[in-house]
Amino acid sequence: MASLKYEISLLDRNTRFALWQIKMQAVLAQMDLEDALLGIDKMPSTLTDEEKKRKDRKALTQLHLHLSNEILQDVMKEKTAAALWKRLEQICMSKTLTSKLHMKQRLYAHRLEEGASVHEHLTVFKEILSNLEAMEVQYDKEDLGLILLCSLPPSYSTFRDTILYSRESLTVDEERNHRGKSKGRSKSSNRGKTCNFCKKKGHIKSECYKLQNKIKREAGNQKGKQPENSGEADVVEDYSDGELLVASVNDSKVSEEWILDSGCTFHMSPNRDWFTAYETVSEGVVLMGNNASCKIAGVGTIKVKMFDGVVRTLSDVRYVPELKRNLISLSTLDSKGYRYTAESGVLKISKGSLVVMKGQRKTAKLYVLQGSTVTGDAAVASSSLLDDDITKLWHMRLGHMSENGMVELSKRGLLDGQGICKLNFCEHCVFGKQKRVRFTRGIHNTKGTLEYIHSDLWGPSRVPSRGGANYMLTFIDDFSRKVWAFFLKQKSDVFSAFKLCKSEGIVRHLTVRHTPQQNGVAEQMNRTIMEKVRCMLSNANLPKSFWVEAASTTCFLINRSPSVAIEKKTPQEVWSGNPANYSDLKIFGCPAYAHVNNGKLEPRSIKCVFLGYKACVKGYKLWCPENRKVVISRDVVFDETAMLPNLSLKDSSNKENQKQVEHQINTESTPQKYAEADLVTYALNVAEDIDANQEPSNYSEAISCEDSEKWMVAMQEEMESLHKNKTWDLVKLPKGKKIVRWKWVFKKKEGTPGVEEPKYKARLVAKGYSQVPGVDFTDVFSPVVKHSLIRALLGIVAMHDLELDQLDVKTAFLHGELEKDIYMQQPEGFTVSEKEDYVCLLKKSLYGLKQSPRQWYKRFDSFMTSHDFKRSSFDSCVYFKKNNDSSFVYLLLYVDDMLIAAKDKGEIRKVKAQLSEEFEMKDLGPAKKILDDEIEYMSHVPYSSAVGSLMYAMVCSRPDLSYAVSAVSRYMANPGKEHWKAVQWILRYLRGTTDVCLQFGRTEDGVIGYVDADFAGDLDRRRSLTGYVFTIGGCAISWKATLQTTVALSTTEAEYMAITEACKEAIWLKGLFSELNEDLQISTVFCDSQSAIFLTKDQMFHERTKHIDVRYHFVRDIIARGDIVVSKISTHENLADMMTKSLPITKFEYCLDLVGVHC
Repeated sequence: MASLKYEISLLDRNTRFALWQIKMQAVLAQMDLEDALLGIDKMPSTLTDEEKKRKDRKALTQLHLHLSNEILQDVMKEKTAAALWKRLEQICMSKTLTSKLHMKQRLYAHRLEEGASVHEHLTVFKEILSNLEAMEVQYDKEDLGLILLCSLPPSYSTFRDTILYSRESLTVDEERNHRGKSKGRSKSSNRGKTCNFCKKKGHIKSECYKLQNKIKREAGNQKGKQPENSGEADVVEDYSDGELLVASVNDSKVSEEWILDSGCTFHMSPNRDWFTAYETVSEGVVLMGNNASCKIAGVGTIKVKMFDGVVRTLSDVRYVPELKRNLISLSTLDSKGYRYTAESGVLKISKGSLVVMKGQRKTAKLYVLQGSTVTGDAAVASSSLLDDDITKLWHMRLGHMSENGMVELSKRGLLDGQGICKLNFCEHCVFGKQKRVRFTRGIHNTKGTLEYIHSDLWGPSRVPSRGGANYMLTFIDDFSRKVWAFFLKQKSDVFSAFKLCKSEGIVRHLTVRHTPQQNGVAEQMNRTIMEKVRCMLSNANLPKSFWVEAASTTCFLINRSPSVAIEKKTPQEVWSGNPANYSDLKIFGCPAYAHVNNGKLEPRSIKCVFLGYKACVKGYKLWCPENRKVVISRDVVFDETAMLPNLSLKDSSNKENQKQVEHQINTESTPQKYAEADLVTYALNVAEDIDANQEPSNYSEAISCEDSEKWMVAMQEEMESLHKNKTWDLVKLPKGKKIVRWKWVFKKKEGTPGVEEPKYKARLVAKGYSQVPGVDFTDVFSPVVKHSLIRALLGIVAMHDLELDQLDVKTAFLHGELEKDIYMQQPEGFTVSEKEDYVCLLKKSLYGLKQSPRQWYKRFDSFMTSHDFKRSSFDSCVYFKKNNDSSFVYLLLYVDDMLIAAKDKGEIRKVKAQLSEEFEMKDLGPAKKILDDEIEYMSHVPYSSAVGSLMYAMVCSRPDLSYAVSAVSRYMANPGKEHWKAVQWILRYLRGTTDVCLQFGRTEDGVIGYVDADFAGDLDRRRSLTGYVFTIGGCAISWKATLQTTVALSTTEAEYMAITEACKEAIWLKGLFSELNEDLQISTVFCDSQSAIFLTKDQMFHERTKHIDVRYHFVRDIIARGDIVVSKISTHENLADMMTKSLPITKFEYCLDLVGVHC
């Protein structure tokens, strides 16, 4: 490199600094010194300080050697190359407003003088632009072109008008090219001149083309009367009997070359064997330039292989046997929308931005086509599809890509060398892509991939996919515009993505509610995907349940489609740096034949439907209608031509074909052990569900996860609570005693974003399964309050306008005193130093121990009875106390949750104070939510779990579900498809009535019951259904719908047994209210069976009732004593009807209104 010489002039005041700067940068780059211009601190970190200084000195020396003495004197004080370079820019290229103004004045004042050199004019113009760019002044390319046009003198007016009215936009380079072609001369010099030969204006006699043609014809006629088919023709004259073309017939043999001729009216060829389609004609002649005429024998099409290897079709080619040359008419191509330009001996024919033909100039005036004719079998094979068909074929292969996108791929030669012509009307694109108004685009100046990601959730789909997906989650990389799509069964699956963002430090930017314009890239991508999905499903005539497969294929194709946002590159190319491969693309939904290995006499393939491309698998994804399953295969034969006729079908035939295909591809199937879903998608969804609510399972995971600090604080709080409660003592383990192991249980309660932070809780529990019955514990039963009693208390509160508060006992089970000695290991992470071999002797109960619930209840019961509270004989978890003013205080216990009701807040605060002295309490204030709902995120709910969830709602607050839940619960052991559908209908009803609740009133109607029974409603065991409901104050407090234990032989017997069950509940309710000092009226039970009512009052023996179990006859004694009254009610007014049968909507709403179920 040292031997190279660089001839660069010294920089002085007259030097063009912008050009000198570029040359100087090139010199330093050749010497590997360009880094020095940025400064020593910005050089690569791999260099040592000494190497950086040495490099800077070399660069500084080179700059000094290329400066004139005048400039060098002004910059001698600069000690580094970067400082010197910056100083030179300040001296020679000031960026002040004054310098910019001066340079702009030069630009606008620059004019081309008449007769001056255009080349020099353009050079100065470019120099001014370079100086402006160095000053960071930017101009639009079109503005610069217009400024250059304005600088031309009046003699260039024709040229200027031609440029302005022949194009929509203009750049400096285009204008310079036009001037280059005209060699700097203006045709306006001939303005006003008249030809003396043809008498037309605009040219002179020496330039007259008519005179030149006349001279040629005369010269041809004077050569001894040559034959009529000899000579060369260059003009077209009017001829009334046939077509007027220009042709050459002076060769003795037929040429295989194609001549690009501007004088021909049609394409012509003398080679009959070249025609792939041919039709004989009896009329028409061709007039030659020497007045000779040739007969046209036929018309057809010829295939020609162009310079780029693309085979194109010439249509309407005239077969003229007497010709000696093959002619392509440029006028015909022009009429079809093609443009042609000639430059440097090459004639280019293009359509849009795609060059389709090229011609090479061989003589002064003839251009020969660069290509060859396709003949024989090759012509027949290539003639099966016309240019329009090829365009349609690739349009469907690429998922109905736009014409601009296909032209871009064709220009790069990525579509197997096929050319793309104008795309005709596509009905499927109209169905799938017709749009309203587009949103304005946002701009993100990202510098690399994965710097900024757009995301959106689409759904729910009205038609679930074959795998059960209802939502589509998309991620779009802003830099490359590559898209990924994930298909979800439920909306909550998205939380796993949010958790990943948080764990990886990814910041989420949220949009304002109901403002999708702020996420335009993702919204636009969703629209693009669904447009293509609709197009492909319509084109393939596939059911809508295949939308996931179509969407997956769409994303695959979008990543391989040019995008305007990335300068018409493809996302895959920007992402990976390599162009995509399009050779394996096929039309979505086209017939595909997959290879199979069956018997020796069986077919070797099975007909399927192409569904797309399998990720990470070198094969195609196919749907087999015969076996009703997805097949992945690489040995596939595709019949894409079968999809082409669909484009010309009318609406009626299209609908008929769609019905036919949907009949063939029926998505319903008989129940199987394993569903035919996409197992990969299913597994991913399950994995996301598990991860969405994942919490540490042991101590090691808790201290090693990202939230380890928060879990450690939760564990410390738990240990402080245990020590405060004196739960254990540390002792040596006695001989013969076994220890109980422990386990940490972790729970994270998600808060409300922006309102409440998530809560982390840790609980130390004993592994009670290792306890030995009779040694470590005896009794384990612990009572809880009944739901019906909770509703009864609510009725009393509403009736007497009482105050109702709710409390929670913290670490309730830790308050129970143990009756047996139990030893436990010390918790990991909290082992007492110097006592590592000690164990915990439990003094109080611990979560996980078998006897913990019972010991807690015994402790609480002893406390309540010691404070003058009386335990109810009807429910062991109900306590009440009578005050001096004859008012009562009620307390209900459900494990560690309590409800306290009293006449005023003072009594409630007094009870709270007493409880807080003994236990650590959490005051929840006025009761709003009794017994917290238990929420589980389950992606795949089994039948028994779904029915159990419905039963929980029915028992607590939804009497309207009683009959339906009773019916589906009979098939818990062996449910079928219809049973599951029935459960789904109940869930839909429940979803639509989420705002329904029980409303208690202040009326004192007493306890009123309604009872009813069907007859042999259970078709499997022929048992009858008992249903009853009891109300207080117009609201239901107790209800039941259950099958009778024995088969009834008549409706009377079924109603009689139902009355007995209702009377048992009425006796319990009456005793309960009596004990709670509620003096209610005698309970009345209404029944719509007169015969059953008569049977309850008749003590006589009957042959038809002798088989009824004796236990049902106790109702007679109850009624005889007057404890219960059974009365007749009309069937239309019996509320218990909704417990035993399905009802019309009018009767059902009537029953709901009377039992207090309202919105």
